[in-house]
Order: sequence, then C-alpha cells, then structure tokens
Amino acid sequence: MASNQHRPKPSLSLRSNTTVRYGSMSSEQPDSDTPSVQTASISQRCSYISVAVLCYINLLNYMDRYTIAGVLLSIQKYFKIDDSTSGLLQTVFICSFMLLAPVFGYLGDRYNRKLLMIAGLIVWIVTSLGSSFVKNTSKHFWILVLTRALVGTGEASYSTIAPTIIGDLFTGNKRTLMISFFYICIPVGSGLGYIMGATIANATGDWRWALRFSPALGGLGLLLLVFLIPDPPRGASDKQGGATLENTAYIEDVKYLWKNRSFVWSSLGVTAMAFVTGALAFWTPTFLSRAQVTQGLRRPCSEEPCNPLDSYIFGAITVVTGVVGVFLGTYISRRLRDRFPNADPLICAFGMLSSSPCFFIAIILAGTSIPATYTFIAIGELLLSLNWALLADILLYVVVPTRRATAEALQIMVCHLLGDAGSPYLIGAISDALRKYKPDTLSWDFHRLEYSFLLCPFIGVLGGLFFLMTSLYIKEDRKAAELLTSGEAPAPPETSTESM
Repeated sequence: MASNQHRPKPSLSLRSNTTVRYGSMSSEQPDSDTPSVQTASISQRCSYISVAVLCYINLLNYMDRYTIAGVLLSIQKYFKIDDSTSGLLQTVFICSFMLLAPVFGYLGDRYNRKLLMIAGLIVWIVTSLGSSFVKNTSKHFWILVLTRALVGTGEASYSTIAPTIIGDLFTGNKRTLMISFFYICIPVGSGLGYIMGATIANATGDWRWALRFSPALGGLGLLLLVFLIPDPPRGASDKQGGATLENTAYIEDVKYLWKNRSFVWSSLGVTAMAFVTGALAFWTPTFLSRAQVTQGLRRPCSEEPCNPLDSYIFGAITVVTGVVGVFLGTYISRRLRDRFPNADPLICAFGMLSSSPCFFIAIILAGTSIPATYTFIAIGELLLSLNWALLADILLYVVVPTRRATAEALQIMVCHLLGDAGSPYLIGAISDALRKYKPDTLSWDFHRLEYSFLLCPFIGVLGGLFFLMTSLYIKEDRKAAELLTSGEAPAPPETSTESM
C-alpha cells in the first residue's frame, strides 16, 4: 500500500487550514441526524425558524405563479386572446426563470446567498405588483407578458438557493423532513393561488386585484428574510467535512454533474414531471369549465369576472393532495431507505407511472362526468405529489455541497426548458390548430383542448422510465459524493500509477 504522502489528492481542492483525514470511512451512518461542528454556532431554534421563513416565501412564489391560471378565463375575456396567446403568460415566466437559474446557481455557490435572495425577492415584488396595472389594449397585454417574464427573476434566485441553505442546516432524516416542509409549499401554494386569485377577482370584479395579493405578503417575507435567515457555511451539516471544500471552476462543476448519472437521469425525470404539472396546472380550470358548458351545466362566460368555481375546486384538491402526498412520500422513503438504497427514485417512478393512467381517465371522462373527473385528478395529483420532497433530497445527497446550487440551477434550467416552459403554450397551440376543423363551436372548444391534454399522460410514463434509470445508479453516486466530501475520493486514472 502506498504511503500517505503519495496518495492522490481529491478532485476538489481543500482549504489550507484544514486537515484532511485519509483512511477508512467513518462507521457513522450518513443518515444520522447528529449536527456537525460547523453548525454549532447556529442554534437549532434558529434553524427551524429559518425553514419556516423559507417555506413561507416559497408558498408565496407558487401562489403568485398560479394566480394567473386561477383567473385565466377573465384574462382571455378581458384581452380577447386565444389559447396559445394566453399560454404565453406562463411560458415567458418560466423561460426567464429557467435562463436566470444558472446565473444564480453560479453566484449561489460562491457569494452570500442571503443577499442574493433578498435582491431577487425585491425584483419579484416590484414586477409582480407592476403586472397588475395593465390596461385593456393589445399593446398593454404585451406589457403584462413582459412583467410576468421579469417576475421569474425573483423565483430563479430563491428556488435555486433556498434548498441549499436547508441542506446546510440539517442532515439525514431531519434534512429530508425539512425539505418535505419546503416542497410541500409547491402544491399548497399552487392551490392557494387558484383559490385566492379567483376569490379576489370575484369579490372586486377585477382580475388585476388578484395579482396584488402575493406581492403585499411578499413585503413581510422580505423583512423576515433580512432579519431571520443565516447563511451557513456550505456543507456545514455534512459530517464528512463538506464545509472544508473549496469552489472549483464552473466548467469543472458542469463536467462533474454531467458524469453524475443519478443527477442526469433524475433531472430528465423532473423535466417530464414539470411538463405534466405545468400543463395541467395552467389549463385544468379552463378545461373543466368548458366541459361543463358542453354538458349544459353552465353558461359560457360572456363578461369577466368569469365563474371561479373550478378554480376553487381544483385549488382545494391541489392543496389537500399536495399535503398528503408529500408527507406520504417522505414517510415511505424514511421507512424503506435503510433497506433499499434506491428507494427514493423507485418511489418517484411509481408516482409518475401510476398517476399517468389516472390523468388519462380523467381527461376522457371530462365530457361525461365532472365528479368522476375530479376524483381521478385528485388520485393522480396525490400520486404525483409523492415525488416533490424526494426529488430535492436526491440532488442533495448525490452532489457535493459546493456544487449543489449549480446542480439546482442546471436542473431547473433543463426541466423548465423542456418541461413547463413550453407545455402551457404547446397545449394551447395544439388546441388553436384544431380550431379550424369546427370553428366557433362550444363543444369543439372543449374537445380540442381535451385532445391537446392527452399528450400529458404519455410524457408522464416517460418520466417514470427516467426515474427507473436513476435507481440503477443512485447507490454508487451517493457513495461517490460522500467519499469526495470526506477527502477520500479514489485516485484519478491518470495519477493512479503514482501510488503503486
């Protein structure tokens, strides 16, 4: 065996004032909840308060994102726009979010994360509030599109950086639980966005007031962020020594992630999930409203505000199934993870593969039975919500601490580029393309959107297959991340002969 002075250095450089421990791996389990030395300066109470604040802001992010969907019928009537044009409101938001995420990922691995989130949140509040002051002309509609694009700046900074702070405050099962609280805000915030948007628009008679609610609450979130959130050392909770890792060149980070098979396959799975959830979240209330008009259960909307009932119901379903699904997925993961190292991606695969038939049946039944449609939508959303917390946890334990913000950013960019950045517009574009066959028919308005929706279940099956591929590599990639973090990474091929 080679002596210590000839051992190859790990591929990530270490701080000069840190002693690197070589030799056998610690017998402690990586899932232990014992805090590391580096987090001693941050009290447990402060850590829990930080998670509560981060959850609150994440809730507001998703409330704002889906308020537009909750009042979409009113917006279409107000600006007299078709399906594809209205789908642009979500697409431009996701595109700006997607393009800026890598920028904040790079900055988040290198600079003060708290200041970056504060700057992003300020931009979000200002632009989201500004989008509520548009007027009823085609020119002003494009101002609405522009402001919704700028809103993505705030979410790009926050969604990229916040999970890495939680990852540096907690470890093991406690980290999984805290991450589940953070990601439960996705379905809960989305559902509240439908409900609050529709309620405020209906009460005021003006959909623009609905866009002013989240920014008002965002001011409180900004104050809480300034005074209550710490910026812990990167990797502080990783007992293997993650806080001692230094940053490397961005191109090296990207190469590392590209070779991380669990990260690549799980990112493709997240992309398919984003496509499905983006399309369903944006179009479902409008789709179900048209279904009831076709069945003679409701009159078509002639002036805004339009009937908000479907936004209420779909929002409530999203909240309930999101809460139950996230905690159920976390519970199953904690029970199975010790016995099956690949349990997390297998749970995600099950969620995707089993939810797809539910959504397919719901789409088919929409023209004949609204209660049955809502039932299968609820089951499908419950199964899909099993994945939310596990997706973030997978990224945190297969990627070393100093590359997590970059990994979050690249995953966000890919999943939105190929997922929900285009799916709302694509569904609307297909629907508009089918209009020429039976123009100006209420029944056909429903069926053309129905046929467009059928793309989603097939994309869901594809996502399930991607998660099955992740399960083949996750044990190996997790162990590699632990070795690299501890400074015990194996020798690179080109230097291995030096230790002979």
